[in-house]
Amino acid sequence: MLGRGTTLRNRYRIVEPIGQGGMGAVYLAEDLRLEGRKCAIKAVRIDPNVGEEMVGELQHQFSREASVLARLDHPNLPKVSDYFTENDLDYLVMDYVSGKNLKQIVDEARRAGRFLTEVEVLTWARQLCDALEYMHTQEPPVLHRDIKPSNIKLAPSGLIKLVDFGLVKLMAKDDSRTVTVLQGRGTAAYTPLEQYGEDDTHTDVRSDIYALGATLYHLFTNQPPAEAKQRFLKPESLAPVRALNPAVSEAVEQAIMAAIAMHPDDRPSTVAELRDMLFSHKAPESASARMPPVVRQETAGDVVRSNLAWLALAVIVAVVAVIVTFFRG
Repeated sequence: MLGRGTTLRNRYRIVEPIGQGGMGAVYLAEDLRLEGRKCAIKAVRIDPNVGEEMVGELQHQFSREASVLARLDHPNLPKVSDYFTENDLDYLVMDYVSGKNLKQIVDEARRAGRFLTEVEVLTWARQLCDALEYMHTQEPPVLHRDIKPSNIKLAPSGLIKLVDFGLVKLMAKDDSRTVTVLQGRGTAAYTPLEQYGEDDTHTDVRSDIYALGATLYHLFTNQPPAEAKQRFLKPESLAPVRALNPAVSEAVEQAIMAAIAMHPDDRPSTVAELRDMLFSHKAPESASARMPPVVRQETAGDVVRSNLAWLALAVIVAVVAVIVTFFRG
């Protein structure tokens, strides 16, 4: 861990740590060159199990792929402004996003004995879908690989930010090989089965879709879904969303359960497809549509016209009755 006041690259002064994981830590820092600017710096430790000959290759890989992240420009992604290596650690400098993360927000709801509303969760989901669709349609596509509530910030403006690029992965165009930025394996409850182990060449956009679905499951039910490994051995360990929160609409439940299907082929193939499923339920009717119909007052002429057939039949019956009475007389 870097101490408070440590200066990196003669520019970034560490204020305090704001997160730590197995492969590094994230710090709040001051930019000494741009007065008043705060930034988040992710320090990445190279896997100690790799040989010395791999260190240089990994650092080159980090620089090459961090430059791809620096080119990303989307309102729901923090801007990567710098990257460098110092004292055998790789650093990624990003915009600092203030506000609570969604893990903190859902934990507060759980402690209060309530669920987050479908409207607010879907508002966040739409923004997350936009960010992931943007990443997935880059050339080459960029995967996040560690989507979870604690990696999603809600800014005071209401804007959602997917803040941690810790496990970004670039896919080669011909898919013949893939390379991973900042080695790591994700968080168990939000990680699909194909992302486990050393050989994760089968991961693609559907792995991010699984993680997003697992995140939405947590936000709606106040608890993360059962881990993929547990579900593989015991499928019934995953409770349906509405079994835990009946207020969730059936369409949203179906979308989430499809997103976290065990086999990638059973999930939506794109984020756009997942978005369509999430928002496929019928929108509430507008106020004008709920207005009672205007009732028009019928005139005497309207009554006669609408009952003309019956009046004709009555006249015929009356005439027949008069004729019969006449002949009997």
